[in-house]
Amino acid sequence: MQAAATIVRRLVSTRSSRGARCITSVVQDPGIPDFDVKNEPLLGYLAGSQELQQLEAALQKHGSAVADVPIVIGDEEIRTDLVRYQPRPHDHKNPVAKFYHATPEVVQKAIDNSLSVRETWEKVPLAEKIAIFHRAADLMATKYRMDLNATTMLGQSKTIIQAEIDAAAELVDFLRFNAFFAKELCKWQPISEDRSVTKNSMRMRGLEGFVAAVSPFNFTAIGGNLASAPALMGNVVVWKPSDTAVLSNYTAYRILREAGMPPGVINFVPADGPVYGDTVTASPHLAVVNFTGSVPTFQHLWKQVGNNIASYHSFPRLVGECGGKNYHFIHPSADAATVAPATMRSAFEFGGQKCSACSRMYVPRSRWDEIRSRMLDIHKEIRVGDPLKKETFYGAVIDEKAFKRIQSYIEHAKSSPNLEVIAGGGCDSSVGYFVEPTIVVSRDPDERILQEEIFGPVLSVFVYEDGQEAATLEMIGRCPYALTGAVFSQDQAFAEFALEKMKMTCGNFYINDKSTGSVVGQQPFGGGRISGTNDKAGGPHYMLKYCSPQAVKETFVPLTEWKYPYME
Repeated sequence: MQAAATIVRRLVSTRSSRGARCITSVVQDPGIPDFDVKNEPLLGYLAGSQELQQLEAALQKHGSAVADVPIVIGDEEIRTDLVRYQPRPHDHKNPVAKFYHATPEVVQKAIDNSLSVRETWEKVPLAEKIAIFHRAADLMATKYRMDLNATTMLGQSKTIIQAEIDAAAELVDFLRFNAFFAKELCKWQPISEDRSVTKNSMRMRGLEGFVAAVSPFNFTAIGGNLASAPALMGNVVVWKPSDTAVLSNYTAYRILREAGMPPGVINFVPADGPVYGDTVTASPHLAVVNFTGSVPTFQHLWKQVGNNIASYHSFPRLVGECGGKNYHFIHPSADAATVAPATMRSAFEFGGQKCSACSRMYVPRSRWDEIRSRMLDIHKEIRVGDPLKKETFYGAVIDEKAFKRIQSYIEHAKSSPNLEVIAGGGCDSSVGYFVEPTIVVSRDPDERILQEEIFGPVLSVFVYEDGQEAATLEMIGRCPYALTGAVFSQDQAFAEFALEKMKMTCGNFYINDKSTGSVVGQQPFGGGRISGTNDKAGGPHYMLKYCSPQAVKETFVPLTEWKYPYME
């Protein structure tokens, strides 16, 4: 750990356009104490453990009453007549929270309030912003860890381990790593050939305007990250949480405020999607749309921004992650003992409601019987039900709309002559929105169940002929999504071939590992094509989306002659 006033320089030799030697440097801002960062460890929640007892107490606290969640603008709590309820997906007649949708006027009020504090917040030194983020991360890792986990389990039907990975560890990681990357981003300084003549420097500014953050239900951590990462870089944010993740997101928001986030820097504004979208895209002060959700919604927001482009004070930045149709490709040399559990976990953890979940699998004919048998053996042991029970592998899908969409794909699979349901297929919404883990084999590689995002516990399999590995990879690559993908092969030469062949098919590529499970700082996350703008949340590149660099040149030898020497 370096002292706060220590300036760290790493001199790099390069050459200027005129051939002279010059110096670029990496400089630690003396106002920012240097620090390292590491991933938050996961707790085990074993029987009799202290953390399990604490979690059970938090579940009892949050599960025994319906929380009242207001709109928060500045320091003002607002409750409109547009009352909504967040159900427990696994017990949909029993809501976990009551909340309120903002009207267009309330959304505009949030924008105006954020803009009123933008200049003051932007001027706060980065060191002070980092200190707030460190306090928030520490509070989330300790005092409020179980509140985050419990509200995520109850409101989003996550199991203990899925909530721990998401609402605790990943959210803490986002705060700590984003602070680290912001600090590192400010270290690089441009070339100054002769500092007695000219000093060149670079500073990172916040953007002019406000950030519209639209977060999804499936990861509490994504909600916290979409709202907080821009704020760290000096921006103000109007945060629209998902209606189906309001309680956990509000918990994260309150922790940020307790950690010292000033009022108005992030305004918490649940709202109907079109009301929010129409209002924020109509504002001339829109600086960023920071989005995770469906392709049609992001495309609609993009069109709205395009239609209004002449009215904005700047060109709004569009940051989007839109899901995927993620693949596992199995080479004939693959280890079946790895393939089966990796694919079942990837496809069915959290009911397949992960952007990175394996949705399609390609298996060689020679290995299908063995791999199928192993997968069906695992399938028999999977328990779907109340996520609060330790034996449950996954709970309910998020809501009735999702349930009906997933059910329609399963019914299609049951009725299509090209498809065979070999496991699962049951759906029951009488108590909760429960869908059995379903495995479908397709005889047609272009069948829509192998091309369209389902976002549920449905795995589609295509059995390809041995010797057609390269052709099958080509076929996989024609999919419009490009988020995650995995190749399982013990043939190193083929794995290297596939790595190059599938370069454009996903933003996160895995070799002999499942397509889910990216970790902040280890596998920065994001994809291309219609999967999104691939800004790599959890990595250093992500923070550049939310700042506006300014190059500064200070001259110590003034210019006194307008003519060049050769003109004499």
